[in-house]
Amino acid sequence: MALARILVVEDDEKLNHIVCAYLSGVGYQATGCLNGEEALKKLEEAKYDMIVTDIMMPKTDGFRLAEEVRASDKQIPILFMTARDDMTAKQRGYRIGIDDYVVKPFDPDELLLRVGALLRRANIAGSNRLEAGNLVMDADEHTAYVCGEEIPLTVREFDILFKLLSYPKKTFTRSQLMELFWDYDSSATSRTVDVYMAKLREKTAACDGFDIVTVHGLGYKAVLR
Repeated sequence: MALARILVVEDDEKLNHIVCAYLSGVGYQATGCLNGEEALKKLEEAKYDMIVTDIMMPKTDGFRLAEEVRASDKQIPILFMTARDDMTAKQRGYRIGIDDYVVKPFDPDELLLRVGALLRRANIAGSNRLEAGNLVMDADEHTAYVCGEEIPLTVREFDILFKLLSYPKKTFTRSQLMELFWDYDSSATSRTVDVYMAKLREKTAACDGFDIVTVHGLGYKAVLR
């Protein structure tokens, strides 16, 4: 099995080296660069399975890097590694489409746990079949079954639920969900997202493997039981 390739973007050379050495020491292929501009060039040259990046960097910062990456790749996991532990930075990052956030100084083992979890989620997201408790979803057939009985989901409801369950514990903002599933339909609003979530909760009430949780001020996430 090929080792996961991780791009580490951090302008502090010492910390960059430490993170790369730690990730490489546990079996990942870690490549370091010092800013977002350099990272974008490396992403053009080779395929990576994950990005671990600082926010405050010269030339191209972490926010801009994440925006550029998400414009062409919706799936690659992005982990923010930063000293900025404020809600504004978190909200902006999640709206752009990052997957997780770790605050400096951090325990290397915590970073490793988060990296492993994100890589597992990405692998699950690449699958066409998903199971959560008594729920089975098949993306090829666009069908969902609870205890062998099909539940009536619309195409959009199915796609939203499959996305949430593919990234358990990841918060999707209302604006992210609108971009993903309504493509900025002029008639869609954040209230539209709330209505769909209420319908999904109602239709999946018999599911025993997860909860759809409201993250106040941000959006929604699926939490496995």
